[in-house]
Amino acid sequence: MRGLYRLLTRWWTAFALAASLALLGAAHAFERFAGLAPCNLCLKQREVYWGAVAIALTATLWHLVSRGSRGTPRIAAFLLAVVFATGAVTAAFHMGGEMKWWDLPASCAGGGDVNLESLAALALGAGPIETPVFCDTVTWRFLGLSMAGWNVLISAALAVFSLLAAKRPKDARAPRS
Repeated sequence: MRGLYRLLTRWWTAFALAASLALLGAAHAFERFAGLAPCNLCLKQREVYWGAVAIALTATLWHLVSRGSRGTPRIAAFLLAVVFATGAVTAAFHMGGEMKWWDLPASCAGGGDVNLESLAALALGAGPIETPVFCDTVTWRFLGLSMAGWNVLISAALAVFSLLAAKRPKDARAPRS
């Protein structure tokens, strides 16, 4: 168990990169193959993971270039903790709106792009009429939790693991060469 902890904390940014890419891939797969269009808050939650990808990729490349002599940069793990905590708060806000605990902002009326061509096609009756995706509507549940609910749990867990990686004991870090 101790060896797994050392491996996980030493290579945390690579694990965070893989987890973020997997979650983004799952979100896009639900959209593409299951036909679940994202709302505005869903898209905001994806932006958090894109931020985590940027940080984790940069730190992982730094770790590889420096030959991993000191483990992952601790500042990157702290930054990832902040990013994932932001994702957990955003997802909790979304989940609270879905459960009608509070009202969501008016900007949560729907997602999707609006451009001149689609507006012209809609005005001429040649374009498809897309119904907006509302943030307070649950389109998918698993074990009683919506996607936003699962995102709360996953983002919070990733934030905790990021803090553990940032605060790892000295024996988990490689000695200086």
